[in-house]
Amino acid sequence: MASADELTFHEFEEATNLLADTPDAATTSRSDQLTPQGHVAVAVGSGGSYGAEDEVEEESDKAAEQQQQQQPGFWTFSYYQSFFDVDTSQVLDRIKGSLLPRPGHNFVRHHLRNRPDLYGPFWICATLAFVLAVTGNLTLVLAQRRDPSIHYSPQFHKVTVAGISIYCYAWLVPLALWGFLRWRKGVQERMGPYTFLETVCIYGYSLFVFIPMVVLWLIPVPWLQWLFGALALGLSAAGLVFTLWPVVREDTRLVATVLLSVVVLLHALLAMGCKSLPPENVAPPPQITSLPSNIALSPTLPQSLAPS
Repeated sequence: MASADELTFHEFEEATNLLADTPDAATTSRSDQLTPQGHVAVAVGSGGSYGAEDEVEEESDKAAEQQQQQQPGFWTFSYYQSFFDVDTSQVLDRIKGSLLPRPGHNFVRHHLRNRPDLYGPFWICATLAFVLAVTGNLTLVLAQRRDPSIHYSPQFHKVTVAGISIYCYAWLVPLALWGFLRWRKGVQERMGPYTFLETVCIYGYSLFVFIPMVVLWLIPVPWLQWLFGALALGLSAAGLVFTLWPVVREDTRLVATVLLSVVVLLHALLAMGCKSLPPENVAPPPQITSLPSNIALSPTLPQSLAPS
């Protein structure tokens, strides 16, 4: 049977071999009160663990700096390309959200989700301008079929008029609203306005409901046309009010009421402009009527040239 000294020697020899395999290991000796035999405890661990964590943090910082450096400037095409990076399901979901507004349902929080796009607003405005011009010409064609005395000529300039009007409304009004909310943020610190692109996205998608309204205006019934117009205006304006209310409610009641009233009034003026865009009835060309048969057309010569 081996003595205690031999066992101690073997334990020390095993610890020496373990330290040779792991040179970074740290050794701690226990006191004789706890270990009467003077055993050696070996703590195997990486002495440079803190250094490795520092290296990981440095690498993450470098990656963040490289990402910031790789972000293109606003004057490049790549900067605006990200605003058109949406798929069909996202665009359809946002159109559906603009068509079905309801209280407590924020369009920005539930549909944009901090990812505004310009694809939807751009093509909605282009489609609305094109549909306005086409339906305006179709209205005149249908009127000519009912009344042949109406003279029809294509009015292509209405595409330009509708496009300029709609795009100016979809960009300038959100710009003015965003600037006003930013100014009021300095007065009321609790206000958190939307970004400019989110405001443009709100207005752009709110115009989609006017596209089917303009198509339904082909029905030649005046009271039905006004009914469709009022319904489309109500849905679109309600979406704007429900989306802007969480921002403006932090302001005073007077400012919030006036701001939302101006938003609805400008939207109503846009709807009225769409209603007045259809082409005017062109008067028929003047017709030469035949003179009575008892009136003879005889040329009369001046008195100075008459024969004496």
